Amino acid sequence: MTYKKFILRYVQEKLSGTSSVRWSHTEGIPFDYNSYFQEKIAFRKRNSIYRVFKKVNRDATCFPEADEFSFNKKRILVWCSNDVLGMSRHPAVINAVYEAAEKYGVGSGGARGLSGNSLLHEQLEQELADLHRKESAFVSTSGFLSNSSCVAILAKSIPGCQIYSASANHASLVEGILNSRAPKHIFENGNVAQLEDLLSQSEINLPKLVIFESVASMTGMKSPVDALCRVAHRYGALTFVDEVHAIGLYGHTGGGIGEALNTTDKMDIIAGSLGKAIGNIGAYITGSRVLIDTVRSYAPGFIFTTALPAMTLAGSLTALRILKSPEGVELRQKHQANVDFLKTLLVDAGLPVELNDSHIIPVMVGDPALCTKLGEELINEKGHYVPGVNYPTVPKGQEKLRITPTPFHTMEMMASLVTDIVEVWKRLVISQKFDKQKSIV
Repeated sequence: MTYKKFILRYVQEKLSGTSSVRWSHTEGIPFDYNSYFQEKIAFRKRNSIYRVFKKVNRDATCFPEADEFSFNKKRILVWCSNDVLGMSRHPAVINAVYEAAEKYGVGSGGARGLSGNSLLHEQLEQELADLHRKESAFVSTSGFLSNSSCVAILAKSIPGCQIYSASANHASLVEGILNSRAPKHIFENGNVAQLEDLLSQSEINLPKLVIFESVASMTGMKSPVDALCRVAHRYGALTFVDEVHAIGLYGHTGGGIGEALNTTDKMDIIAGSLGKAIGNIGAYITGSRVLIDTVRSYAPGFIFTTALPAMTLAGSLTALRILKSPEGVELRQKHQANVDFLKTLLVDAGLPVELNDSHIIPVMVGDPALCTKLGEELINEKGHYVPGVNYPTVPKGQEKLRITPTPFHTMEMMASLVTDIVEVWKRLVISQKFDKQKSIV
């Protein structure tokens, strides 16, 4: 019996109230891998959570425009990028990348413990440590790797460590928590009282790690960073604050929510990204010298991976210095003005905007098939790239459009986006959501 036939027979017997059939690996027939994988993919397609990658080539000479090639070449406007300040196409950043590639080549040659470390690594780490007023920093190849590796090794290596995690934490943080196998407690995002209640039930001498994001990636909600850190320290916990969606965008020099609130000293570990507002690729952690050295020395994800190449380090370093400069201040001001303008347009149009005080603008849809269709028609018919976000990126029932305007979107572009969303929205008859009174305030 093939696995596909087994599944069909099993379902039939379940429906009829019997279930005599059992899958046996000793019947002499190999496991049907293809049928199994086909069913896994079919399940995603049936539930409108199958992901189709768009073929998008961004235009560095005309940011935020791009060319899309899924069917025929089409000029589009990008509304969903995390490169919100356009650092990836800044002439000085591109020039730094070009010069580094010409001088050092395009690869790093190995892990940092072998041939992959360079002076550029150490210069960038010093710049990042200074940005967050910390003793040390460590850069690595991706945000997922950085978060999961740091959380896992800390909670695993500290004897008796318990984890207190915000409910909406990113998958990379969840992965690190699971890999650590440490006891975990979940508190509602931003709920200081609930965190304190959970911490109060633990002995003060037990090691604890409190983990949360300063800006939630899908709702855009800002956490009460100062209050959460104060409560954590009151009960003897370390704080791990993921600032990836805030770096470059908040604070006078782009140091994130911690800098904006002058609370960096209460954030024991700060996680940041080089691939969002800094416009390159990679990630980092900052903290005390001994803490960062411990994570660097023990985390397998940092030891056994190829180092970032010189061109990425040079591009990140240049972008970081631009964002610390008066040009960076001006970019942040223009960016926030555009965010406020677009939010107002969306709300005035009666769309169900999930309101917050950050740069992320979620428009709630609440149905995976409709959300996918809305994103597809916006790009195919109107030239707006703002894909529907479905499970598992968001919980089921919270499907949404996630819009991230830049300083380079014009008022005319933003007005056109809103008009086109409304037109497509009405046509798809999502009438139960198209109600100004249902905007989430």
